[in-house]
Order: sequence, then structure tokens, then C-alpha cells
Amino acid sequence: MKSICVIPARYSSTRLPGKPLKDICGRPMICRVYERASKAKSVAEVIVATDDERIFLAVEKNGGRAMMTRADHKTGTDRLAEVAEKFSDAEVIVNVQGDEPLIEPALIDELVAEFVADKNLQMATVATELTDAEEMKNPNNVKVVLDKKNYALYFSRSLIPYPRNAGKSKIFKHIGIYAYRRNFLLDYAKMEPTPLEQSESLEQLRALENGFKIRVIKSSCKFIGVDTEEDLKLVNKIYREENL
Repeated sequence: MKSICVIPARYSSTRLPGKPLKDICGRPMICRVYERASKAKSVAEVIVATDDERIFLAVEKNGGRAMMTRADHKTGTDRLAEVAEKFSDAEVIVNVQGDEPLIEPALIDELVAEFVADKNLQMATVATELTDAEEMKNPNNVKVVLDKKNYALYFSRSLIPYPRNAGKSKIFKHIGIYAYRRNFLLDYAKMEPTPLEQSESLEQLRALENGFKIRVIKSSCKFIGVDTEEDLKLVNKIYREENL
């Protein structure tokens, strides 16, 4: 079963303009993400999907593979689907965010393994436990509630489940790493935006509202998405200290 990893990357960012090309210990961040993803054993190829020539050239210059995509895509999923259309021999498409330079290669392998084990699985993602009260309140931290088989019941920027009886259930933060069965991804990208998706501004709710299941892997990996200069400094520190 062939799997590929696609890393959508846009140059513009409200809080950190030019984010994909920000330096992490001497190399552009997008190249660090590419390097980490390339260490996964389960993917045949890693491709950066971008509409910006500066990102394309940076990836190619540093020995990676990039593809230019259309500039009018509204979402990363649309960009992902454009690339997936070109790989008819790939059964699973893994979507790694371009601002996750600490992505664990083993986590990519775990996601792909879910599709090997379950031929009916269409979509999977990742969550990690939240324990900090302030992080729980932060609407930028998307929360997810799961059923007993680790399928997503709902995603929200609000605190869910509401702790009326504290300690009865754990709070999980959704991590924006996805894997899709290719045929499902192509159909998913064509679906119209749904009411809950638009209300929460969370694209994954489109799948749930249309009756599809999303498997969620629980992970204790270190996740630091780079959205600010402070995040960038922290990631550089981790790279230096851990010799990544």
C-alpha cells in the first residue's frame, strides 16, 4: 500500500509573515519539517505543496521535492487534494502542517498503520492530553472528545467536555496532522462547507457533519506549532539542545 506525505505551505501568515522560510538552526523551517517527515518509514515520498516560488526554490535547493499548486485554494485540504490527484497509485495521503518542525516520524508511521489495519478507515488524526487550565481555555487550542473506540465525537474551540464533574474525563487537544484514504480525500475536498464547520472555523467538522468517522490517535509527542517569534525561539532552542 503506497502512502505519501504532503506538506502544504503558504508564505503569508498574519502573526509571522514568511513563516515557512524562517530560520531554524541554519535551515528554513519548511525544510526542517520536510527532513523530519522524510524519516518516516511508511511513506514512499514527501512533497511540499506551495503556491509560492520562494518556498518551492528553498525546498529544492535543500534537496527536497516541491510542487507548485494553484494560488486560489481556500484551504490546505484543497491544496492537498490537488497533489493527491497526481498520485493515482497512492492509497493513503498524510498531511503534515508546514509549521510543525518537531513532527515525530514515528507518528506518521502510526497514522499509516491505522489504514493498513482497517481497510474501511477513511480519515485519521491525532490528539494529546491537555492538563494546563489556561491552555484549555485558549480557543486557538482545538479540543476533541472521543468515543470508546477513539473516534471523534466533536471538535471545538470551546472547552469540551464541560467539567461539571471535574476529573471524570480527560481533555484532549487536537493536533492538525491528518491521514486520508486518497479516494475519500478527493471527495471530501469537493464537499460544500457545513454549518458547524463555518461556525467553529474547523474544516474537519465537515467530515463529521456528513456522517464520516475520524479515528484519533492519542499521542504524548512534543508538539510546538510555530505561530509567533516566541515559538520560533523555543523551537530553535530545542533543536540546539537535542541536536535535531
